[in-house]
Amino acid sequence: MMHIILIPIIAALLRFTSNEDQHSVLPLPAVTPVANSRLLDSLLNSDSRLRPVVQRAANYELQIIYTQINRDAQQRPHFVQHNFRLDAGRYFNPASLVKLPTAALALEKLNQLQQPGLSRRSPMATGVGFRCQTAAPYIVSPDSDRINTVGNYIKRMLLVSDNQAYNRLYEFLGQGPLNARLRQLGYPDARIVRRFAPCDTAANRYTNPIEFRNPNTGQVCYQQPPTVNRVPLTHPLGRVMKGRAYQAGGRIIPQPYDFTTANYLPLQDVTDMLKVILFPEAVLAQRRFNLTTTDYAFLRYYLHHTPHSSGYTAYRAPSYFDAYKKYLYYGRSRNTKADAGLHMYNVVGMSHGYLADVAYFADSTQHTEFMLSAVLYVNKDGVINDGAYEYESIGLPFLAALGQVVSQYEASRARPILPLLNESFPQKQVR
Repeated sequence: MMHIILIPIIAALLRFTSNEDQHSVLPLPAVTPVANSRLLDSLLNSDSRLRPVVQRAANYELQIIYTQINRDAQQRPHFVQHNFRLDAGRYFNPASLVKLPTAALALEKLNQLQQPGLSRRSPMATGVGFRCQTAAPYIVSPDSDRINTVGNYIKRMLLVSDNQAYNRLYEFLGQGPLNARLRQLGYPDARIVRRFAPCDTAANRYTNPIEFRNPNTGQVCYQQPPTVNRVPLTHPLGRVMKGRAYQAGGRIIPQPYDFTTANYLPLQDVTDMLKVILFPEAVLAQRRFNLTTTDYAFLRYYLHHTPHSSGYTAYRAPSYFDAYKKYLYYGRSRNTKADAGLHMYNVVGMSHGYLADVAYFADSTQHTEFMLSAVLYVNKDGVINDGAYEYESIGLPFLAALGQVVSQYEASRARPILPLLNESFPQKQVR
């Protein structure tokens, strides 16, 4: 099992990032970007496990962001970003990467509603108001992990990338408000416009009626009527066609698959969102989610933990394992045991041949920390939706090797000031 790693300076600064005191922010320099980094290119060509993909990077649509983190005398983080083929104009299917902003915005909405008895632990019932919608009733259980709540949906999303949990929070947020808030936060090209369900474009604009109950009294504390986004959201890249064919209804359609109305989240955007959640003091107040100190702790806990180490009762079965959602460094290997000193906070995506991981690494043994984000496309036959993707043979081994190579480099990189990473400091489960 992995132990939570605490970064004392972050904990000390969090009091400046709650809703009650957002004006007391330490202004810090923005990230220093390094486009088409020579360092990253050198690292990628230094290992025989990486070269077969790197040498055909265009075919694999490879994009990588490696962010060095340097601490100053006050332990404030400063970021130097190294890119490899980073291009927000090159579409990739973000798949479950969209769960990170959806989780943060759901907590933010609870804060903004300010309804007595309404919190991430309030029992939640989702109704039906339009085609392609499904219901999720109230669940009464002595095991609080079994109840449908915003908090439990977030746990399911972050621990095992549960799609139904994402659908419920997409419906809670509503398509229009969700994307309007992303624009307001500085992500104008992000598009979260689809459930993970076979709903058409129009149906995804309609979201369900939802009702919450006070967990203490059992009385209804908030009702949300069905909503619709009446202003269609256009894709920032225009028409997006991928592949040479796609499978539908059991047959192959010999033409490219249309992603024009699909979700879209550039790799830079989701990297920045993870940075905001981990280092809110290092970004401008207007770029932060409107979260409390407890909200930040909650998100970090489940971004970090494995299904078993989380203490979440629904995921005790052996079908879940340490590397279940840790592609970088571990490659989702069932038999791999987690390194005791290495702690990862991450979100992943796997769909339509695209494989992605966006992670923060903190190694309390090597006294290193960095961020690493990567996406690649492994679909040799060019057919979308046929299930014949090279995730296991190419994609996951590449991501595992990438995380290991960068970790090894970080262990040798000189740092004038070491980050204060508390070694094996236990923390109670955050519910």
